[in-house]
Amino acid sequence: MLVWNNDSVAVAADRRVAAGRWEAEFASAVGRISGRFARREPLAHARDFVAGLIAPLERKNCWTIAEHAGHASPHGLQHLLGRAAWDADGARDDVRGYVLDHLADEGAVLVIDETGDLKKGTATVGVQRQYTGTAGRIENAQVAVYLTYAAPAGHAFIDRALYLPKSWCDDPARRQRAGVPDAAGFATKPQLAAAMIDRAVAAGTPAAWVAGDEVYGGDAKLRAAVRAHGLGYVMQVAASRQVTTRAGKMPVRDLAASMPDSAWQTYSAGEGSKGPRYYSWALISIEPDHRPAAETDSLTGGEQMLLVRRNDATGELAYHLCHTPEQTPMATLVRVAGQRWRIEENFQAAKGLVGLDQHQVRRWDSWHRWTTLAMLAHAFLTVIAAIARSDAERRPGLIAITVAEARRLFNALNGVVTKSIGIVLDWSTWRRRHQARARAAHYHRRIRAGQRHDLRL
Repeated sequence: MLVWNNDSVAVAADRRVAAGRWEAEFASAVGRISGRFARREPLAHARDFVAGLIAPLERKNCWTIAEHAGHASPHGLQHLLGRAAWDADGARDDVRGYVLDHLADEGAVLVIDETGDLKKGTATVGVQRQYTGTAGRIENAQVAVYLTYAAPAGHAFIDRALYLPKSWCDDPARRQRAGVPDAAGFATKPQLAAAMIDRAVAAGTPAAWVAGDEVYGGDAKLRAAVRAHGLGYVMQVAASRQVTTRAGKMPVRDLAASMPDSAWQTYSAGEGSKGPRYYSWALISIEPDHRPAAETDSLTGGEQMLLVRRNDATGELAYHLCHTPEQTPMATLVRVAGQRWRIEENFQAAKGLVGLDQHQVRRWDSWHRWTTLAMLAHAFLTVIAAIARSDAERRPGLIAITVAEARRLFNALNGVVTKSIGIVLDWSTWRRRHQARARAAHYHRRIRAGQRHDLRL
């Protein structure tokens, strides 16, 4: 027997309020990109697509998302990704605006990093055998660079760029088959990162810092571009990186080895999954980067330092080049260094929760469209998690609502997409008919190949 009391009624009312607010927020998120569509139907498909990316589907592709949305076939979503008239780069800018509306902070960190998606074959745009941190080795993969906005209220992607290897840039036929535009030439990963930072600054993105790993910290032109924007940076470099001090030029590993015990201080680099991440840190001033003649004197303002992180359990060291427009305490630089992990959290969440890496598309436009909609889905979850954290009273024994928990609650409490039993059965029929045709075509090809083989004999 179910007994209702005043507390039960209050809880039910709170759930209805949350459900209604989150439905409204979902409409607002999708509404941000509505101006990028020439017709109403593709916009409606985009809404269903984003809802499907958020849904707890085992695998996300046009088939599974179309079935979840109650469509009769996947053709509308395939058209959305391939041929419909809409501006994916404009929608990308709208995603950035949506993130800033909810997370903007003057002290935010722009975090840059790349991720790889393992792929088979050679036809998918940008694929070649290359190193990817996803696998930790050289694999057949597609690599893209992302820009994350990391602020106290949350962190989400605000830009993306597909890395196009030289093997693709130098092959006009291959580019044409994948729909790569003529203007898309070869650019290194740091160059792609610099272009994304340029776009963020030009759009008035409030931020104070840039963070990145060795791929980006080791690029002098990228560091100069960040300084030119008046931003500080804390960027990791290799142990062999040469820096100049009053004692002369030396690798950063040698400079760290010469630091006395008194130089090391313990700080947390931020909260991790198991609590604060404590390391020992040391900071030393270094001479400014060498400036090409074209650079202005304004780039030499501020301080340049080397920040070294030591894991006291393993003895492992990590080295960061730092530039600060004004004098900055070590604790602030440590905080910025710790924000670099936010983009790794975003990759994990976006791939695990909204299918960032599950695209089965081969062409340039389709990749950018899928990725942009996945960024919007992830941004929405980040925003509703931030809203829930700001609205909720922290209760003892509970962690704050995470992006993953926000996704569970949204799917449980909201009816963004509904479907009838008839739709479920129709999709079973559609799938089996498509599979029967594919099997018949496969058998036909095998028979034809066998006949050709017999004729040659």
